[in-house]
Amino acid sequence: MMDLTEIRKEIDQRDAEILRLFEERMHLSEQVAAYKIGAGKPVFDRKREEEKLKVLREAATGSFNAHGVEELFRHIMAISRMRQYQLMAGRGIADVLEDYATIEKLPTDGARVVFQGVEGAYSFAAMKQFFGDAISSTHVETWKEAMEQVAEGSADYAVLPIENTTAGSVLDIYDLMLEYPNYIVGEEILEIRHTLMAIPGTDLSEIRTVYSHPQALSQCRRYLEAHPEWKQVKMPNTAMAAEKVAADRDRSQAAIASRYAAEHFGLQLLEENGLSMDCNSTRFVILSRQKRFAASAGKISICLELPHQCGSLHNILAHFDYNDLNMTKIESRPIPDRPWEYRFFIDFSGNLQEPAVRNALRGIAAEAVSLRFLGSY
Repeated sequence: MMDLTEIRKEIDQRDAEILRLFEERMHLSEQVAAYKIGAGKPVFDRKREEEKLKVLREAATGSFNAHGVEELFRHIMAISRMRQYQLMAGRGIADVLEDYATIEKLPTDGARVVFQGVEGAYSFAAMKQFFGDAISSTHVETWKEAMEQVAEGSADYAVLPIENTTAGSVLDIYDLMLEYPNYIVGEEILEIRHTLMAIPGTDLSEIRTVYSHPQALSQCRRYLEAHPEWKQVKMPNTAMAAEKVAADRDRSQAAIASRYAAEHFGLQLLEENGLSMDCNSTRFVILSRQKRFAASAGKISICLELPHQCGSLHNILAHFDYNDLNMTKIESRPIPDRPWEYRFFIDFSGNLQEPAVRNALRGIAAEAVSLRFLGSY
């Protein structure tokens, strides 16, 4: 038996040979790309690849090697496709985003903005934080109504929550984005910081009842435990709690809500810090019916459906890897009427003007069953 040093020398020799053969194969792939460009053929030929993988599996020795050979050649074929997409992009192949407009900045002055909830709620705060005061705003009861107003043109933008650091994704929003032809054009991350408020002139010692949303009461549990004499009353949301306290003008009542709610309803902050120890933020998306993106945009969201077969997700994710793009989020949602099949919602870093981004999207569009572009922001 050879010693370890000799074995490693043999491995190095094989690796050098594999490298040489790999580069030869890539050169042949470039010739294939040139032929396909001339003939107008697509890069991805799923049937051809599956037939080739079957032949390679059957030629391998033993089941372990057969599986390994399949994995190896799936990678090699994916790399080959990435290179072919690059070559096609360099020769003017049609882009998948030709109808998207680039603008210097979003037009927001005088914009009509809709949010779900009531004035003083966290959605209201996110809207104010993103747009400022030079807008007109309306509020609706449901997220669906907000999407409808944007889609039909009665609002320019909608502000909707999509993710929370403690509660996770707001999955209904993902479904609504596929139901309506609206696009993400911005995002706002709002720190959820609970405060205790009452009518002006109230002293903390006068409080006997606290109103808030159940989740806010739960997040402030430790603070409230220090005041066992206070009765806790649940409300549909924090802003409605603040609105009730402001309307009742009762110095024995307080609300737990945002400081934005206190400002909006003219309430006095009794406690601003230390109510909740949770690090809690919510990400809101800004939606528009216009297909456009700001030149400075640095994030992209897409939704795709994949063939229900082995390796399909791997093939798609390879486009991010080989184009050096950072995928920041992936979320799956079941496809109605197709049991155990899923759509994938993906966020990744990049700008639509970057060749790597367009190359990745071109490849994904070619290999996915469907691709829906959700926005650049």
